[in-house]
Amino acid sequence: MNKLTIFITAGVLVAVAAALYVLNRRAEAPSPPPPVSAGPADAPAPSVPAVKYPVESLQTDATEKAALPPLSDSDAQVRAALVEWLGKDPVAKFLQLDDFVRHVVATADNLGRSHAAPRLWPVSPTPGRFAVQQAGEGTEVAAGNAERYSAFIAFVEAIDTKRALSLYVRWYPWFQQAYEELGYPGRYFNDRLIEVLDLMIATPVVSAPIQLRLTEVKGPIASTHPWLRYEFADPALEALPAGQKMMLRVGPANQRRLKAKLSEVRAMLTEAAPRR
Repeated sequence: MNKLTIFITAGVLVAVAAALYVLNRRAEAPSPPPPVSAGPADAPAPSVPAVKYPVESLQTDATEKAALPPLSDSDAQVRAALVEWLGKDPVAKFLQLDDFVRHVVATADNLGRSHAAPRLWPVSPTPGRFAVQQAGEGTEVAAGNAERYSAFIAFVEAIDTKRALSLYVRWYPWFQQAYEELGYPGRYFNDRLIEVLDLMIATPVVSAPIQLRLTEVKGPIASTHPWLRYEFADPALEALPAGQKMMLRVGPANQRRLKAKLSEVRAMLTEAAPRR
């Protein structure tokens, strides 16, 4: 239930990577085969979707154009840049910088799916336990649970989105490479990131206390961490993607604050893109 921090990063770290990378690359088309008078027609080559939001459209004269080291050697540069920008203490408190680029990409992609693996989080888990309270014969998210996220949300809101976007553009080749390594050759991480941002921003608002239930654990050994086993009692809510479920757990007030920041990030990522 500490997974909220993943989502926040997906929205804001949307701006913590970067460099000049031309997404709209195309493979050279082979020469057509000679016509055959008989026999089955040749199968068409699989199509590669056109990039929707090319990162090169976000470049400015101020964008740094220094060469990047290999992705495998990116941690040192990422650490130095984030500490210089955000400060040593906040970085140590909120972020996990080992293999940071790959973890950001994997988490951002997973937020739009059913599960976002904690071992891939680029951020530290929220301190404390997920707080619940009894409501009649059932269990619901405790009203005070939202306070656990206050420090991180304040940290996110204070981030200079324009500066973050500059880093994102400068370091983008690393992000794109990490995304292709996940198994998406020819796909564009920036397009996927915007898809996930749209999903997060569209999270339904649930003003009433959210009812919970414990997932069933089969076997003779009882769980020693039951607070990690709660799921939404409403099947429709439990079926939502991982990112939207994280948004619901933070509470309506925090959700509004996060949506505002994500909308700001989304607007900057797409402002130079052609309208469709």
